[in-house]
Amino acid sequence: MTRLLVVVPSETDPPARLGEWLRAAGLELDERHLGLGDPLPGSLDGVDGLLVLGGPQSSMDDETTSPELVGVRALLRQAVDGDVPTLAVCLGAQLLAQVGGGRTRVGVDGPEVGATLVAKRDAADADPVFGPVPLSPDVIQWHHDEISELPRNATLLASNPHYPHQAFRVGRNVYALQFHIETTPEMVRAWAESDPVGVAAAPLDLETLCLRAAAAHDDVAEAWQPFATRFAALVRDSAGARA
Repeated sequence: MTRLLVVVPSETDPPARLGEWLRAAGLELDERHLGLGDPLPGSLDGVDGLLVLGGPQSSMDDETTSPELVGVRALLRQAVDGDVPTLAVCLGAQLLAQVGGGRTRVGVDGPEVGATLVAKRDAADADPVFGPVPLSPDVIQWHHDEISELPRNATLLASNPHYPHQAFRVGRNVYALQFHIETTPEMVRAWAESDPVGVAAAPLDLETLCLRAAAAHDDVAEAWQPFATRFAALVRDSAGARA
């Protein structure tokens, strides 16, 4: 089977529904849970694609604060250099932006949390993976930092009024999503209950925020499960081309 290396920086953000969609699309997931002490490979040799998820760490943490991110950055750097099919989510997207030559910072407008929409940019229409996504798809947000500058050769695929760099592609095969598509309602509630600063930045109280996020999950799946299936096809096609 086609093998996808899945990096889980924190047990608060497992692959969840995204993992189910990718398995259903024919990928074998090699999950490395950094919070449980799983080792990361030193290279992407022997894998056909890479998925990097989110976590409460900051993309600006150094090797002393978050030593587990050192290896994640190294794998993302290899993915960019080799144009390996990659999907980087939230923290993963911020780390990808950094290793690609972009910048991150604490979000100037504060945390962005809960269910919201993003809007596709014109460049997304020609993208084989992102192009069929609806014009304004539902997503789940939960981040305190922002991608303030994209890598020089990146293509911006989606934005919103809060933070402009919501989705982008580097090269032909490396994708990044600032938002979440993998969540369950239970995950979002756990994030809300552990992040009073994030909840305080929202215009909703905790309970309403969680209820609205839970209600949005069907729409998130409708928009993003097909995206996951197309990404899986990209991984398989790339693996076949290298065989």
